[in-house]
Amino acid sequence: MEFWIIIAAIIAALIGMLIGWQVIKKTAQGKVTEAELEAERLLNAAQNDADELKRKRLREAKEEFNKRKQNLQRELAKRREKLHAYDRQLKKKEANLEKNLAKNLGSVKQKEKALNEQQQDLKKERNKLSETGKKLKLEQKDIENLRTTVEQQKKVVEELIAEQNHRLERISGMSREDAKKFLMKNMVNEAKLASAQEVKMVRDEAKLEAKKISRNIIVQAIQRTASDHSVETTVSVVNLSGDEMKGRIIGREGRNIRAFEAATGVDVIVDDTPEAVIISGFDPFRREVARAALERLMQDGRIHPARIEEVVEKARKELEEDIIQTGKNTLLELGIGNVHPEIVRLIGRMKYRSSYGQNVLSHSIEVAYLTSIMAKELDLNVDHAIRAGLMHDIGKCVDRNIEGPHALLGYDIAKRYKEHHVVANAIGAHHNDIEMESPIAVLVQAADSISGARPGARRESLEAYVKRLETLETLARSFDGVEKTYAIQAGREVRVMVEPDRVDDLFADQLANDIADKIQQEMEYPGQIKVIVIREKRAVSYAN
Repeated sequence: MEFWIIIAAIIAALIGMLIGWQVIKKTAQGKVTEAELEAERLLNAAQNDADELKRKRLREAKEEFNKRKQNLQRELAKRREKLHAYDRQLKKKEANLEKNLAKNLGSVKQKEKALNEQQQDLKKERNKLSETGKKLKLEQKDIENLRTTVEQQKKVVEELIAEQNHRLERISGMSREDAKKFLMKNMVNEAKLASAQEVKMVRDEAKLEAKKISRNIIVQAIQRTASDHSVETTVSVVNLSGDEMKGRIIGREGRNIRAFEAATGVDVIVDDTPEAVIISGFDPFRREVARAALERLMQDGRIHPARIEEVVEKARKELEEDIIQTGKNTLLELGIGNVHPEIVRLIGRMKYRSSYGQNVLSHSIEVAYLTSIMAKELDLNVDHAIRAGLMHDIGKCVDRNIEGPHALLGYDIAKRYKEHHVVANAIGAHHNDIEMESPIAVLVQAADSISGARPGARRESLEAYVKRLETLETLARSFDGVEKTYAIQAGREVRVMVEPDRVDDLFADQLANDIADKIQQEMEYPGQIKVIVIREKRAVSYAN
């Protein structure tokens, strides 16, 4: 019995094992199937993602292609437009050349016709002269006959005069001596009137001569102090080491640039200009402080509001020291001594002041030279003249809170710091704010006007001056045979270089007249313009 129980147990165990193995097998098969399905799903998802990515890349590539195509089409359109514009300009120039050529040909034909007419007139004049010579020969005989007749009539006239004098004495009741006295009295009165007229004429000539001498003195002074002029600008450009520095200058949310503008009182312009920023302001002193501070900040690398205020203050102090040194150097250059330190500082500050775009220090130095030269020509005190010329605009550099004309402010400063009364008066009178008390004041006023009126010295007249020179050269260059033109002497003279093979000596004279006529008709200018036509032919050879 136990045997069968054991066998049954063994059989039951085998059956259980078989059933377990079947269960395990089905479970494994299910997991495999599930894994295969998951793998297939992942493959499908990956395939879908790949297709979507592919479609996205294709769309981006098409968009980029279309964008570049449109840019190229626009660029091509611009270039075509430029080519059309160039073509139109070329056609216009060709038309102008043809027009000028036709005009010049017509002018040449007219001149040839005029020359022919002049030659015919000369022939007629020669014929007339020959006929006149024949007539003169015939008339010489008549003249001899007339001379004899005149001598006979002269004797008759003398007899008549003697008889007339006798009758006059009898009618007037005056003897010849009384008549002489009467005539002498009348002659004395006439002589007095003539002498008065002569005195007036001499005075007028003296005035003209004085004007002429004064002009010569002024011209000599201008020629000896002829200096270059450049109009002051209102911006300064600071070069950067790289464009990334612009971001550091601006700072987070613009705090650095705001702090810098508040500390310096200027505007900082950060635009598309590569590796550069622009400092804008009408005060040259503030612009220089800002430029020096910004360069120092870039070198240091630490750019933040606290550091900005520290560096700006340091730059301002250094510039104040430089101002004093500039004043000392200017006085040393002009040979002026014994000047109060406050005036030295104000002279240095003129370097960072401008008037109508003209630097005040450069203008004052030029006025000093002009005044001293004219004073030397007139035997006046040169030291007073040069001091007054240098300090005449010193009132422009005082504190802006002080009100009043700069001439009177300078006058008060000169008196306060013990300048000579002649110098102080010249400073205060150069704009007629007070009465002039010495010739030095007149010279300072004249030199100030000369320096300010130079072409290109001030912004107001610079553009008009340059345009007038360009117009003058263009008008002269418009004539046939002209090779080069140069406007010199501030536009008061134009020199025209002609081609010697196309323009002969006779035509050069006519060309000068034609250019002068055209300038007179088409331009407005003060005084007169001298036209010089230069024809030069050179022959060069070498002997080996």
